[in-house]
Amino acid sequence: MNDRPLTEIWVYLSASPLLWLTATLVCYLAALKVYRLGGESPLLNPVAITVALLIGLLQLTGTRYQTYFDGAQFVHFLLGPATVALAIPLYRQRERLRALALPILVALLVGVVTAALSAVGLGVLCGADPVTLISLAPKSATAPVAMGISEKLGGLPSLTAVLVVSTGIVGAVLGPGLLRLLGCRDDAVKGFAMGLSAHGIGTARAFQVSPVMGAFSGLAMALSAFATALLLPPLLRWIGLVGAG
Repeated sequence: MNDRPLTEIWVYLSASPLLWLTATLVCYLAALKVYRLGGESPLLNPVAITVALLIGLLQLTGTRYQTYFDGAQFVHFLLGPATVALAIPLYRQRERLRALALPILVALLVGVVTAALSAVGLGVLCGADPVTLISLAPKSATAPVAMGISEKLGGLPSLTAVLVVSTGIVGAVLGPGLLRLLGCRDDAVKGFAMGLSAHGIGTARAFQVSPVMGAFSGLAMALSAFATALLLPPLLRWIGLVGAG
């Protein structure tokens, strides 16, 4: 009899659209607390911890992802304004942007092509089928763009979404340390590398390091999405992964 009121409360809460929005915010705040208590170690990335907590919660409660998304979609909606807001710190760096226009263009083209070909190459070495390879190719672009490219070329958007998030988390965790090991000291260069390889999650990490690094990471994320959509289809046709049609 003691279990009945709890069951009724859960049925009521699960029908509320605010439940999963609240759960997402609570999980993120908890992850952020762990991150700070751990000395802001990149291994305790708040996004990775939040994802793990939410997956565990969905599994524990037997909740479908679509039910979760219907309740937490306001967070998804805010991705748009948050992305546009990245233009503010970037505008403050406009003079330096003009001076770095050519290096940025070269780095963008090389980075996009390298990200796609290296991912496909590793997939081939692991024996992945063509559909998986197509799904893997746009993994360094931001999720909406990567999923759209994957769907148009015959990949699996759901698999691409998982690969994009995984790429972002790995980039956010390992990126700053790797760049230090490589002797990179310029925040603009480090930020562009983070945004190019780890999109939004990497950009969030870059802003934790410095405003300049975050601004250039946001620029790289936006330009990378555009360049990936433009270059990836002909690139995959050239290597014979998708048909000419």
